[in-house]
Amino acid sequence: MHDYRSVPEFRARAVRLWLLAVAAMIVLTLIVGGATRLTVSGLSIVEWKPVTGVVPPLSEGAWQSEFDAYQAIPQYRELNRGMTVPQFKTIFWWEWTHRLLARTTGAVFLLPFLVFLWQGAIPPPLRPRLWIIFAGGAALGVVGWWMVSSGLSGTLTKVSQYRLAFHLTLACAIYAAVLWTAQQIAPQPTDEAPRRLRLGALAIAALLLVQIYLGALVAGLDAGLKYNTWPMIDGDFMPSLDRLLFIAPAWRNLFENALTVQFDHRLLGDAIWLVAALHGFDAWCQRRAAQGAIVLAVAVTLQAALGIVTLLYQAPLALALAHQIMAMVAFTIAVVHAERLSHRAILRVSAGQAA
Repeated sequence: MHDYRSVPEFRARAVRLWLLAVAAMIVLTLIVGGATRLTVSGLSIVEWKPVTGVVPPLSEGAWQSEFDAYQAIPQYRELNRGMTVPQFKTIFWWEWTHRLLARTTGAVFLLPFLVFLWQGAIPPPLRPRLWIIFAGGAALGVVGWWMVSSGLSGTLTKVSQYRLAFHLTLACAIYAAVLWTAQQIAPQPTDEAPRRLRLGALAIAALLLVQIYLGALVAGLDAGLKYNTWPMIDGDFMPSLDRLLFIAPAWRNLFENALTVQFDHRLLGDAIWLVAALHGFDAWCQRRAAQGAIVLAVAVTLQAALGIVTLLYQAPLALALAHQIMAMVAFTIAVVHAERLSHRAILRVSAGQAA
């Protein structure tokens, strides 16, 4: 019977390298996106032009036109009144680079994907997953503009923290899907680890994704610029409920109250550190996937320490960006570790041509 998962070894390797390249592009885009937000550059381009937006202003008149459009939004009037065109160019280039990287990532995914489909290098069972990932990436572009548009009118001088958190989390979820798929193509045996280790690894990866979401809320509310003490927060180890839940209805405090959002981010960080440490100890005792579990625990510890230092120094650009980069490092390690513990090959590699 024809094996629809069997592909030649060189093609399987090419597919995996392609997916890893896409994953690397996503990380680079996220890093530049973080720098764009930290430099308050994300609203410098006030129109969404998916195709023509690739070309930056090429004349002084075009630059003046872009600057005039920026002067019409609340951020300019409230924060940057008096900015010159050369100063505007600095923030423009951050946002333009971020958008260009996002478009390039889409091309790096789609064009090789179509070539691999034409060559028969991607068997039918894997195709729907990859099309879903591509659709998620396309949706991410729409969500990105939806996020930016929230800061272009009304009285807001920055984007909605709701939309910022959703945009970042969706990007990280797509990244995890790409990385997981690439790992499933790798020629490696399943590590026969106890079920609790597999579930623990998956739980840490999922908790890190939630923590990234909370971190985006902290960033969106500029909560990292407040309550810059540790382990105390606003003078207490545990803030009173009247400060944590003063917004009505109560659920809004989870997204709009800077104290509550930062406190939740701290609590989940502590929980992740504890779970990762216990997971590493358990793996070491079981002699199963111990190296990956211990590396993950160390990465989580470094990220927690970096988060504390970033908070104490009131989130300067270098530390804040390093904190975001380390978050992606820890998340990457968690995803790879979780996949290795539950590895199920999605391609059967053959030495010669596919049957």
